[in-house]
Amino acid sequence: MKLLCIGKSGQVAQALVERSARADVETHCLGRPDLDLLQTRTVARALETTHPDLVVNAAAYTNVDGAETNREAAFALNGEAAGALAALCAERDLPLIHLSTDYVFDGNGDRPWRETDPVRPLNVYGASKLAGEEAVRTHHKSHIILRTAWVYSPFGKNFVKTMLRLADENKAATVVDDQIGSPTSAIDIAGTVLHVAKTLIEHPASDLFGTYHFAASGFAAWADVAALIFETYETRLGCKIKLQRIPSSDYPTPAKRPLNSRLNTDKITETFGVRPPDWKASVRLTVGRLLDERAQTQ
Repeated sequence: MKLLCIGKSGQVAQALVERSARADVETHCLGRPDLDLLQTRTVARALETTHPDLVVNAAAYTNVDGAETNREAAFALNGEAAGALAALCAERDLPLIHLSTDYVFDGNGDRPWRETDPVRPLNVYGASKLAGEEAVRTHHKSHIILRTAWVYSPFGKNFVKTMLRLADENKAATVVDDQIGSPTSAIDIAGTVLHVAKTLIEHPASDLFGTYHFAASGFAAWADVAALIFETYETRLGCKIKLQRIPSSDYPTPAKRPLNSRLNTDKITETFGVRPPDWKASVRLTVGRLLDERAQTQ
């Protein structure tokens, strides 16, 4: 199986390379300058030179707060470019897995969001990702839109690495306690992408395509995630970290965040047999890996 992943520096792209090597899958992750999603000709050239069996779009404008003042840039990459990619894949009869987000929902209520629930983004980033979903559906019937949430990994910048930095520097952190969701490892997302891709290639049934949710099982507030990170840190290094829990109102940001980021994952389990791992187990694995990597370099 040969995959072309659009994007190479993001968390999911890097995780996909790692998981592909273990699964004996040939994955080409391309990004700027070789492949610029905003330049259709570079995408077409990549499709022609790599000859993939399936395309994964892991590229996105992900600066949630920055999108509030850079609306055009967010919509160009997350919306228009996603549609152009879908059209190119449709011309070549290539299945497309497009990554999206829980931010397409408004965060009301306290039950997990289903794929069929009404969408109403609270911020520009969410609106641009919703525009991308709509463009993909319009231009290519053979698609999977995979919504996920609260992504972290051993790569790049993310909440887990920020908390470890604060533990090192300040021995303390202040974290919001009223936004609820499922912290989801990019490595687990990559594993799901590979599983879904293999299924689509081996059984190209039209009834498999559509929109799915994938996030770790179980729910937590950001402060709960921080507490688990610090617990693991303290066990390994013997340092006590002070955690202060605050409401979102005490930590204003340019972009409004949904309070309820829970995702219902029943559909992907029933259709593809994917069973999301427990969020605590995956967080512990990532924290342990980062601490091990640090120890090896000291």
